Amino acid sequence: MIDVLIAGGGPAGLATACHAALAGMEAVVVEPRATPVDKACGEGLMPTGAEALRSLGVRPEGWPLRGIAYLDAAGSVTAPFPRGLSGLGVRRTILHETLAKRAAELGVRVVAGRVGRFRQRPDAVEADGFGRARWLVAADGLHSPVRASLGLTTTSRRVRRHGLRRHFAVAPWSSHVEVHWSPGAEAYVTPVGPELVGVAVLSSRRVPFDEHLAAFPALRDRLGPPCSPVRGAGPLRQTAAAQVAGRVLLVGDAAGYVDALTGEGISLAVRSAEALISALRQENPEMYARSWRRLSWRHRLLTEALVAVRGNRVTGDLIAPAARRLPWAFRAAVALLA
Repeated sequence: MIDVLIAGGGPAGLATACHAALAGMEAVVVEPRATPVDKACGEGLMPTGAEALRSLGVRPEGWPLRGIAYLDAAGSVTAPFPRGLSGLGVRRTILHETLAKRAAELGVRVVAGRVGRFRQRPDAVEADGFGRARWLVAADGLHSPVRASLGLTTTSRRVRRHGLRRHFAVAPWSSHVEVHWSPGAEAYVTPVGPELVGVAVLSSRRVPFDEHLAAFPALRDRLGPPCSPVRGAGPLRQTAAAQVAGRVLLVGDAAGYVDALTGEGISLAVRSAEALISALRQENPEMYARSWRRLSWRHRLLTEALVAVRGNRVTGDLIAPAARRLPWAFRAAVALLA
């Protein structure tokens, strides 16, 4: 019987597997897609996420990020990361390849397939086609089938936002993640290489990427030619009734997701993976549930507040002006996330 069976071989699943291997546990990752897997992602790692990867021995090539900038038609404001901290802009495919290589170095097995039906026993989980494991970890993404099968997916009547991402061949002009604001949408510009930037657009409007980009004429005119297809994800808000159900634990987007507005998804996933394995080593899955709430509360609180303000017709366009008028508050918020 293996120690940990992990449904999903994205960053959350591979980080969990790496932590398990470093703790002396046998981990098997089940993933239907070939490495590397690309998906819609802002591709900016906050300093906490970059450090969490380094602690795993994972150092993907990318572009150092020094802070966050908000821009709209009236001006801009920047907030550097505090105390010399640095984030990382990295292509999703490069991040995935680097994590997969580290997992292989640590002896993690990755098998092709999907975790479908499974049954919980007092001392194990039996997954059809994959045998018995002491624990099952659901790292199967935003629309987690494992979470749904456990009845943990809950519905929300709040604004349904989606994300679109594309890359452009142009040299980065900033060491900050730029968040461009327009009525109803935000465009996140992340440098990910010497001649490459990624642009991710978040909005509740379901329109093509180019139509969104037209709302940011200054940004559009600065970009080079597109060099990747448009990828999309959503609805972004996915809620989970719990992060633990018996011998099944949820990590990454499967554990619940508010919005990409604050850009902490990967960072939270990697840090949560470490907490999950620490809890399993002590045979205390509820310890992980508490750790997940502790690790994510700032992110969830700030993101919920920003999404609520953004979705209001009266206040929706006031976030960037407020950040300019209160730069100390903007810098404090960025420092909390960093």
